[in-house]
Amino acid sequence: MKTSTKVARGIAATALTVADTMTLTVPPATAAEVPAGAALTANGSLGRLGPLTDLVVERLRVGDDVAAAKFGTGSPIDDPAREEQVLNQVRAQAGAIGLDPDAAAAFFRDQITAGKVVQRGLFARWTAHPDEAPTTRPDLGQIRTRLDQLTTDLLARLGSTVDIRAERIPCVVQLVLATGSAVVLERLDALHRQALGTAVHSVCRPAGSPAP
Repeated sequence: MKTSTKVARGIAATALTVADTMTLTVPPATAAEVPAGAALTANGSLGRLGPLTDLVVERLRVGDDVAAAKFGTGSPIDDPAREEQVLNQVRAQAGAIGLDPDAAAAFFRDQITAGKVVQRGLFARWTAHPDEAPTTRPDLGQIRTRLDQLTTDLLARLGSTVDIRAERIPCVVQLVLATGSAVVLERLDALHRQALGTAVHSVCRPAGSPAP
């Protein structure tokens, strides 16, 4: 069986399972599964939620830099004041563009939680293997500027995907298609796959619905 066919069938099978159970599990992938010359590598993640998922993954990658900036400094991973500032900013921006502020805040709370999954995982890895620890320390101020821009971009994508996200089962199928292809495209390791699953937890929860 061709590699590209294996990937497509694996993503489709996972989508059907997820749609049935309504629980998202980001599928594993290895570099060997990346189809050579596939459109996937040129156009980003697949499906209607692909562009949103790509931004989520980009934010997770920024989490690597946050971890590198904090590691060895004594700076805590949890920063409640900063987190509340971000969520208040999200609510204000969401309301200004016609999104439900509480739904947007729930989505970004997941982004924050996912970022901390990455940070804790990298801290543990670097503590156990000091030779893998970063040798340079990124500027946290510049990182926060990047995160602020990603906040704006993510809110715009939430706005442009309201219709597909409003219907639970079609949304879940599209989300698994997007996350499954993102795992392949970005060659995400187990830590970042776990974080991605956390980050997209609220994508398919319609505005006004209670948290599970």
